[in-house]
Amino acid sequence: MIPYISLAQGAGGIMATPYIITISSEKGGVGKTTVATNLAIYLKALQEDLPVTLFSFDNHFSVDKMFRIGKSQPAGNIAEFFAGRPLRELIELGQFGVQFISSHRDLAPLRHSLQSPDILTRLLAANDLPGVIIIDTRPDLDPLTGNALYAADRVIVPVKDMPSLENCRNLYAFFDQHGLSRKALQLLPCLIDSRVRFEGPFKDSSQLLKAYAINRGYRCFNGHISKSPKVDSLNTNPEGKIYPILTHGRGTEVHAQFTQLAQQVLDDFRMERNFRLDTVRLETGRQEVSRAGALALRKAQLRTDCALCGRTVIDSGEIAEVGYYWEVNDGTAAGMLDEGCFSASIFQHFFRSSRELPADDPLRELFRESTQRSYFALCQPPETRGHFRQQLAFYRFDDEGLMLSRKVIDPPASPGQLGRLLELIQDDGRRLGEKFLILRRVDSDFADAILLEENHLRLRQATERITQQLRPR
Repeated sequence: MIPYISLAQGAGGIMATPYIITISSEKGGVGKTTVATNLAIYLKALQEDLPVTLFSFDNHFSVDKMFRIGKSQPAGNIAEFFAGRPLRELIELGQFGVQFISSHRDLAPLRHSLQSPDILTRLLAANDLPGVIIIDTRPDLDPLTGNALYAADRVIVPVKDMPSLENCRNLYAFFDQHGLSRKALQLLPCLIDSRVRFEGPFKDSSQLLKAYAINRGYRCFNGHISKSPKVDSLNTNPEGKIYPILTHGRGTEVHAQFTQLAQQVLDDFRMERNFRLDTVRLETGRQEVSRAGALALRKAQLRTDCALCGRTVIDSGEIAEVGYYWEVNDGTAAGMLDEGCFSASIFQHFFRSSRELPADDPLRELFRESTQRSYFALCQPPETRGHFRQQLAFYRFDDEGLMLSRKVIDPPASPGQLGRLLELIQDDGRRLGEKFLILRRVDSDFADAILLEENHLRLRQATERITQQLRPR
């Protein structure tokens, strides 16, 4: 039977979507890596033309030892994938036709940097890799394991005993916390000693564990994986190699059990229609459309002229050379300012400069340098709000929106261009109130970059912090 091949529309055309299997348990010694490596081989044996790719977040290098052909140098390692290197550049063709990515000795720094569980999912969604991907995880619910769980179409949870069954509740809690379907989780009794028999309805450990699991609402695979001295010797031997069950354990019951497990997984893959990465790609596409729409809206709402000199700075959606972005703190108006106009007005009124400073003047250069990492605000000082006498303050804040300095002046009798700018925050009586202007330097070549969602969000967050500091005490 030919499996259903999921295809998604990507930036470069049609993208194949892999079926992702994560092997996970918080308890060590339950057979995660044995299941991951041998399942990959049995899937290839059942369907030779099925691409199967395997990688591990553990640092015991079992995947590398089992699948690397000869002494070939690694194409890369799994840490490089998180650094942005394309998946296809890291994949090596290994023994038995299984593709794999080399492990990494120390992923601790990577674990500390993963702040979101969807990073791996989005990286995989951006790559075009068909077939099945199997992810072997560490025996804890760290950020790497969380990312592997979040990406999975199927999570195989090996359970060996009651403690490992108890730990399953944390995996289910993770799925509930992130709004994921519990149907992806499926328990597999593993390393079961078939010599242990019980009286009563449950004859062995496998049946007992399944009964407890089903009673808790957990789904289980048919069958189990037995503990076998022969299989144990495949991982620990004088040669220091790791041998697969398919070629070195055919005489054991474990061979038949892995055949059954692989067939169940293959059937699930063939029947699956809602691949996890397709869902992510669809949602990402919607978000991109939403972001593009929001960007277009913010750009359309910009004033087309410089609020200081009146020069047209936006024509047919194209932004001319400008130096600053401004926005009223309540978001009711926004626009761009000519750099020369703004700096000239600030020097004239707040630094009492009576002369026009040339473009290469050291004072202008010093000011330009300070603006690279600053927000500015123009408003009435909070302590004088409601007073008959008006004053005007020019604030400088750092990248986080924390106040660095301020200068307060009496409103100039002849404000000139500055007066036009202040009209944006004055009331009908031409008096300043609670409104203020927030200003941020922009790259003249990419002025609209400040309107991108992540950049504009940072500006709004800084504005909120600035608002708190500009409230009357």
